[in-house]
Amino acid sequence: MNVHVADSELKTRHRAMWAAGDYPAMVETFLLPVGPRLVEACGISPGARVLDVAAGTGNASIPAARTGASVTASDLTPELLEAGRRTAEADGLELEWVEADAEHLPFDETSFDVVMSSIGVMFAPHHQDAADELVRVCRPGGTIGLLSWTPEGMLGALFATMKPFAPPPPPGAQPPPLWGSEEHLAALFGDRVQFHTLERDVLEITAFERARDYGEHFKAYYGPTIAARANAARDGREAEFDEALERFCDEWNRGTTDRARFEKEYLVAVGTRR
Repeated sequence: MNVHVADSELKTRHRAMWAAGDYPAMVETFLLPVGPRLVEACGISPGARVLDVAAGTGNASIPAARTGASVTASDLTPELLEAGRRTAEADGLELEWVEADAEHLPFDETSFDVVMSSIGVMFAPHHQDAADELVRVCRPGGTIGLLSWTPEGMLGALFATMKPFAPPPPPGAQPPPLWGSEEHLAALFGDRVQFHTLERDVLEITAFERARDYGEHFKAYYGPTIAARANAARDGREAEFDEALERFCDEWNRGTTDRARFEKEYLVAVGTRR
C-alpha cells in the first residue's frame, strides 16, 4: 500500500472516530472554558485574521469571533463543523468553516495573524507535519497559540489506560498528550516560534455526581474511548476495559463518593512566529 493511500485511510478512520458518539455534547458538559482561555492568552483583537486548526465545534473559534476577529475554523470532521456553525449562527456570528486536515492545510503561506488550536491539533497523528503547517500558514511576527492536555495529567492517564485495548497506532503516529509537554513543543517548533507563554493549569470538572459517571460519559460520547472499547469487544475484553476505566475514574476523583470532582491539567503555549 502506498503512503498516500495509507494516509487517506487513516484520516478516514480518524474522521469516523470523531464523528462517533456526541462530541458536541461533551463540549457543552464540561469543555467550554478551555476555548476562551486560549483566545485570551493569544490576545486576539478586532480585525485579526485567525485560523483555528482542528477547531471541532468552534470552542475557541466562536469566542475569537466575538472579539471582532475574522475567524476561519478548520477541522477534519464535517459533523463537528456543522454543530459549530449552528451555534455561531444562533449567536449571530459569522465565521468561515472549512473541512481540512491539520497535516495538509488548504491555506496559503503566511496568510493568518493568529494560528491557534484548543485540544485539537494534538490529535493529528503526525506531530511534526502538523507543527510545520501551523508555522507555514502564520505570518512572520504572528501568533501561534496552543492549549493541550498534558502527558502527566488526567487525559494523559486516560490514554495510557486505554492503550492496551486500542488497535496498534499507525506507523509514525505519536501520542496526543505529548503536545502538552514543553520539551516536545520545543522539538517540534525549534527556533521558528519564540514561546513567551508556557503555563500549566487545570480544568476543574464538577459535572458528574459519581466518579464513574465520568467513564460512562466518555464511553457514550468520546470517539477515542468508543473506538478503544469497540476494539476491546472484538477481543472479548469489554468487561476488562470497563473495569480499567472504573479504576481510572476512582483514582482521579478529587471529590467525594457523592459528588465527583476532577482536575484535568493542560498546557497553554503562546509564541511569536519568527
